Amino acid sequence: MNTSIMAQTKRDGVLAVHSLDEHVFCVPNLDEARAFYTAFGLDVRNHGDGLALYAHNNPQRYARLIKGEKKRLLWLSFGVYAEDYERFVQLIESQGIERIASPDPESPLGLWIRSNDGFPVQIKVAPKSSPSSPSPRVYEPESNGQGRAPASSRAPRVLPLYLSHTLVFTKSVSQSLDFYSGVLGLQLSDSSGEDPMAIAFMHSPHGSDHHLLAFLISDDYGFHHSSWAVNSIDQVGLGMKQMNEAGHTYGWGVGRHVLGSNYFRYTRDPWGSYVEYSYDIDFVAHDIKWPAKNHPPPDSFYLWGPDVPEGFGTNFEAQH
Repeated sequence: MNTSIMAQTKRDGVLAVHSLDEHVFCVPNLDEARAFYTAFGLDVRNHGDGLALYAHNNPQRYARLIKGEKKRLLWLSFGVYAEDYERFVQLIESQGIERIASPDPESPLGLWIRSNDGFPVQIKVAPKSSPSSPSPRVYEPESNGQGRAPASSRAPRVLPLYLSHTLVFTKSVSQSLDFYSGVLGLQLSDSSGEDPMAIAFMHSPHGSDHHLLAFLISDDYGFHHSSWAVNSIDQVGLGMKQMNEAGHTYGWGVGRHVLGSNYFRYTRDPWGSYVEYSYDIDFVAHDIKWPAKNHPPPDSFYLWGPDVPEGFGTNFEAQH
């Protein structure tokens, strides 16, 4: 793992979380989850009675999966620098936000509150796991008289580098922006749609990809997708092939987004949410201010790629 990507950068004078440290959700079948995320290229480990998701050669635990009757987002944990923790406690108290008991027996400490949508959010001291520089980009060398593409049988297995972002459903995008900016210090990157706003993307001012958290309008909260960085457009395409060969053929892409600029391939998991291979997403450094804008929907979703599949924006957690 390139250590410069995970450097502990910080914007002076700004109180904000630096990372989405972990997302936690339940699924009805852990064996299916293990097979799916292993096929995707993650390091899936046993963790208590559930599973934990890591990127290979990367110490950060990005997600936990717990067995439940149905798939459901349980909570989000955000990392802060140690010197900022007490300031967050004071901020929560000054805003009159109720602190709640930890739903996580593994993490009884930290600062627990409820999001605007009602699910728990944790603020805790943790190393910065969001990237602090643009993700690696690998290009094939110029031809030296032979083909640059390897034989299919020698194509490398796709192993994502790190978690770039997650997108969650929300009952109100504008209220989510107010909560995650006013309480957690995240900043708007871009949005689309008006009255109501349909989608929005937020970054950490301490340095992160174009978004470490995004919101999509729905009638309930829920988990839409996790996005994992790879280092080439070939890795996006090979990832699609890798998942297809594992039997997970339903998805979207390969294509290129407008907001964030990344190349993508989404694959649907057994419960209606997605994982994304992402390459070359825009990066917001800790020492710049991103020019946030609201974009017209027809001009903001994707630059090129196949048509969006049916049900891509459906919140299956809200239907059951």
